[in-house]
Amino acid sequence: MFRSLRVYNYRMFAAGGAVSNVGTWLQRTAQDWLVLDLTNGSAAALGTATALQFLPMLLFGMFGGVLADRYPKRPILVTAQVLMASLALTIGVLTMTGAAQVWHVYAMAFLLGMISCVEVPTRQAFVVEMVGRNDLPNAIALNSSIFNLARVVGPALAGLLIYVLGGTGPIFLINALTFGAVISSLVFMRRSELNVSEPVPRARGQLREGLRYVVRHEELLMPVLLIGFVSMFSQSFSMSIALMAREVFQAGASSFGLASSMFAVGALGGALLAARRARLSRKVLFAGAIGFGLFQIATALAPFYPVYLLLLVPTGIALITINTAANASVQLATSPDMRGRVMGIYMLVFTGGAPLGAPLIGWLSELGGPRAGVMLSGVLVLAGTGLAVLVTRLISRRVRRPSLATA
Repeated sequence: MFRSLRVYNYRMFAAGGAVSNVGTWLQRTAQDWLVLDLTNGSAAALGTATALQFLPMLLFGMFGGVLADRYPKRPILVTAQVLMASLALTIGVLTMTGAAQVWHVYAMAFLLGMISCVEVPTRQAFVVEMVGRNDLPNAIALNSSIFNLARVVGPALAGLLIYVLGGTGPIFLINALTFGAVISSLVFMRRSELNVSEPVPRARGQLREGLRYVVRHEELLMPVLLIGFVSMFSQSFSMSIALMAREVFQAGASSFGLASSMFAVGALGGALLAARRARLSRKVLFAGAIGFGLFQIATALAPFYPVYLLLLVPTGIALITINTAANASVQLATSPDMRGRVMGIYMLVFTGGAPLGAPLIGWLSELGGPRAGVMLSGVLVLAGTGLAVLVTRLISRRVRRPSLATA
């Protein structure tokens, strides 16, 4: 389960990432709380801050992948971590001095999103340089485990620290300090043990080249399309948990927190189960997608809150299984000189579905109730899985046809 940790460089990276991920979740919680404080509880302002953080990935995510192929990855990651630490330090000082305004938070969220456009595909592509192809699926699964463990610990710790320290300002400063862990891990890696891919020389049309590369390789196109369809409804599932807990089961804030934790525990368990597998095959990919759709339907039909809570665990397992399997299969099927661009496309698809799926599920939940919204979300995941297969086959046939004709 933990075989990638035998690699010194990955062990350093994972340790630094564990500290930094907790800090990231501390800041996410503090950022939401600060926006509500500055706007007297405006949900619209909170939504604006969240949208600004994800908007750059939708607009420029693929260009970040081009930069990840064009330049050495480790210096890019160090630079990105320093910039993000500087942003956290700045907003922390502004908050501590009472000078913070909501536009400061908006600006920080947008700049964080801009940095993430380059940092995320670079970090994803850097994993194989640390562990090699054989241990790549295990390393990706362990990264998911670390992320989801931080997702369980971070928000709860943030709530406690905001109460104890008397505000959100110190939380941003703490997060700025946590970046030191991952920066140190990158700086002190053993360069001789890295499987560094040669940077791709600057040339025109590299973004189009990445898109064509994905379209022409069925083993890439399938998981990219599948994760695109699934992410439309997986990214909004936390919203569905809130709606089900409050509107269907009349649960209070503490009970809603328990539901979120049960889903996160399932996600953590799914990541650890994926880490045990030597290979994440296409069967695992489809099993995760179909399982996520079916368990969503099951949660919508849960008669009692305890049953609903129990069903959230396998739902989390199924979701993290498809995410891990799709990420690993895409990276393993990509040549080193294209990995940054392909991961840029992958992350664009992964995050780009949320702005489409979340409003749709919210609207359907308004019309037919939360149960209907969650059930239809599960049905659409199942339909999207079949549609991904169909579209992949149609595109692959069209791509192969000209070569057959010229032959």
